[in-house]
Amino acid sequence: MDPARRTSVTRRTAAAQTDARPSAAGADAAPGASELASAAPAAPGESPSGSRVPPPQEPGRQARRARRRALIRWQVDNLREGRPPNPPAGAIPRAAPGFDTPHAAHGEITATWIGHSTVLVQVGGLNVLTDPMWSERASPVAWAGPRRLSPPAVALAELPPIDVALVSHDHYDHLDSRTVRALANRFGDGLVWAAPVGYRRWFGRLGVRGVVELGWWRSASLRTEHGELRLHALPARHWSQRNAFGGGHRSWASWALTAPSGGRAYFGGDSAYFGGYEQIGRALGPFDVTVLPIGAYEPRWFMAGAHMNPEEAVRAYCDLGGSGAFVGVHWGGFRLTDEDPLEPPVRTRAAWRAAGLDGSDLHVDTLGRTVRVRPAERSGR
Repeated sequence: MDPARRTSVTRRTAAAQTDARPSAAGADAAPGASELASAAPAAPGESPSGSRVPPPQEPGRQARRARRRALIRWQVDNLREGRPPNPPAGAIPRAAPGFDTPHAAHGEITATWIGHSTVLVQVGGLNVLTDPMWSERASPVAWAGPRRLSPPAVALAELPPIDVALVSHDHYDHLDSRTVRALANRFGDGLVWAAPVGYRRWFGRLGVRGVVELGWWRSASLRTEHGELRLHALPARHWSQRNAFGGGHRSWASWALTAPSGGRAYFGGDSAYFGGYEQIGRALGPFDVTVLPIGAYEPRWFMAGAHMNPEEAVRAYCDLGGSGAFVGVHWGGFRLTDEDPLEPPVRTRAAWRAAGLDGSDLHVDTLGRTVRVRPAERSGR
């Protein structure tokens, strides 16, 4: 392992208690090793404004039964009414990625849509992956479940050195054990996994170390010889569950990345539209790059509480500050819901025009394309 990839972790709580994890090479981390320190921007359970923020709660048994009944109704409706066919192979445009290797300069931000909700974000001199997913199916098994409509735009072996992987929640299209093992095998303990509360045990069963759990409105700073970045766990409107028999012990989140060099990026994970985007925008925006889901939204009677539609995604972008590059994800990777798989970018472009936004900031239709932004060129912060 490259000595620069060695990792030492220091956790700081509000009470200034600390503990240390040895580096990959032993207890003594070499100069230039990465360091991770976590701290709260406010007291536990409070937003930056001081208002109480209750932790996300999974619905109880009765609500889970209602969800299962709705799921059955949805599947029966599909059998009766059908849905648009899958697009032919190659229907989603692709471009050659243009990210920087091994790292982007501190004054550069790049975002490369790899597929579904996986984006390579280069900010603050570090390389960040969002919801890494390289498997052929979004499923607990390799022989069944939603299959890819299009392969990842970047092979896992072609990735630059990854410093941080962000996890938004535990659904199979966002948290994939085969991908986690592959990334851990390649990057070892030099890779930090940033997750909401409740994931360390799951990662531990895979033999993966370097997991940092953060509740909403908590943050952690990561420093390496290549750069520095602060990770902010933020609210989202969604849920977590990996089987049909329960859930609620793992949380979900969206994420903001802020760099001392001035770069700011936001990853929405998976979420319905909710009023919290305005608070996030006031606290940490505007962002140079905003990554939001634009797919998996039909039928609305079933999906509105968990997935935003394209019009709501544009509204969320405006709430978050309404400037910078918008990267639309969570479409074209796996067929999860009823809308035409090629509809999300069409509706997003229409909503963007209706909102009177700058067309050059919209990036929703090409796998592999690298969006490049210079934070110094943006104003308003």
